[in-house]
Amino acid sequence: MALPSVWSVMRVAIPFILVVGLLSVRLVGAGQDSGSVIPAESRPCVDCHAFEFMQRALQDLKKTAYNLDTR
Repeated sequence: MALPSVWSVMRVAIPFILVVGLLSVRLVGAGQDSGSVIPAESRPCVDCHAFEFMQRALQDLKKTAYNLDTR
């Protein structure tokens, strides 16, 4: 059984890889276009989320410390 030459494999593999790459790029682009987009002005920033999380954590720690002190 003769093995195919490297060039004949490359002639098939390179176009196949290019076609698969182009199709995946088109699918990714189509997925990003669909759906609703929330404007940046109405989205809270990451820092705001982190601040709110830390604020809630600090309140929980204060409650825990108060409960330990009252026991």
